[in-house]
Amino acid sequence: MYRILAINPGSTSTKIAVYDDDQPILTTSLGHKPEDLARFATVPDQFEWRKDLIEETLAKHDIDIKSINAVIGRGGVSKPVESGVYEVNDDMAHDLIYARVQHASNLGGLIAREIAREIGVKAYIADPVVVDEMIPYARISGVPELPRESVFHALNQKAIARLFAKENGTPYEELNLIVCHLGGGITASAHRRGRVMDTTNALDGCGPFSPERSGSLPPGPLIKLCFSGKYTEDQLHRLVHGGGGLMAHLGTTSVPEVLERIDNGDLHAMLVLRAMCYTVAKAIGTMAIALKGDVDAILITGGMAHSKRITDFIAEHVDFIAPIYVYPGENELKSLAENALAVLRGERQAKLYVSEDNEDPVNINDTSRPSKLREWLHAAITPKNIRANATMTAVRQYLRKFNISRPKFRFGQRDRD
Repeated sequence: MYRILAINPGSTSTKIAVYDDDQPILTTSLGHKPEDLARFATVPDQFEWRKDLIEETLAKHDIDIKSINAVIGRGGVSKPVESGVYEVNDDMAHDLIYARVQHASNLGGLIAREIAREIGVKAYIADPVVVDEMIPYARISGVPELPRESVFHALNQKAIARLFAKENGTPYEELNLIVCHLGGGITASAHRRGRVMDTTNALDGCGPFSPERSGSLPPGPLIKLCFSGKYTEDQLHRLVHGGGGLMAHLGTTSVPEVLERIDNGDLHAMLVLRAMCYTVAKAIGTMAIALKGDVDAILITGGMAHSKRITDFIAEHVDFIAPIYVYPGENELKSLAENALAVLRGERQAKLYVSEDNEDPVNINDTSRPSKLREWLHAAITPKNIRANATMTAVRQYLRKFNISRPKFRFGQRDRD
């Protein structure tokens, strides 16, 4: 039997689960109050605080942390990678710390690796949001400096696609599917023979709007807004990533609240919700075009899929494309645990992550030669006496000490004997 700890950090919570093989023995969500999060200037500064909460929760439920055989975290916004399971090494840790987008998911691999190091096991991530299997011409936009990027709910989408394939007795690699994740962010993706050939981008506003994200915006008015003096750059980023969509129109990200307002006769809420579902349907239609109309099924998943009203709004526009199957909720912790279990059982091989700017990766678990990088990573992140909000300062100090430039990943002189 293998015991696995799965960690899924989100913007307002940290979800964890402990599995004995494929059976959950603990699943819980640790909510984070806005005033607690406000103490930290950046997402990486929350590292030690969230890690301590996880370890305290395990102790509270009488789970011996040393009984865990592997730790797996939600993948963050690192460099684009192909689908799979990755061991968390130094390259990945660096790229998560200095990610181009600061998101709570970046903490998944970092926390997993540190807990794993403390108990002498390996840490993994699986199918991070930056899984990139797009075909070449799907990357091209009308402006060379602005290529389309693959950022989507890879973990949940891949898990649901494989579940559907298993239920229907057909290998995932032989199916053409459109998978749509309905959550705080929304993505629709074209899965062609086991690879996501095209997808909307939930993070940078390409695709449907969602409870908290703006989705695609008209470029002309957006450019004018940028230079209007009304918003700073940071404020515009927050508008696109956290204050758009339902939040901008209705002042809430709570879909149950919006549905209740509709039931009480709020016609504006009805209009906005239907508009959101309409943009989702258009995204699904786009992915049908990417698959040249050869679609075996449309799979709808995520938290909002619990609402039949929402799935019906979407289905009335797209049910002519292919049969629709609804998988409410998101079981990312289960998906993470299943991926780790497959590696432990030898059913899957963990892949090596290599930073784009480093041709000589060093694995944190490789003790065959001295590694200054290993020293500064452990010294900067692990000591209990370093406060969470001082973590990034410590990391930068070690980068300077060993002549490692930032944000590029370059080694200074390093022992190689």
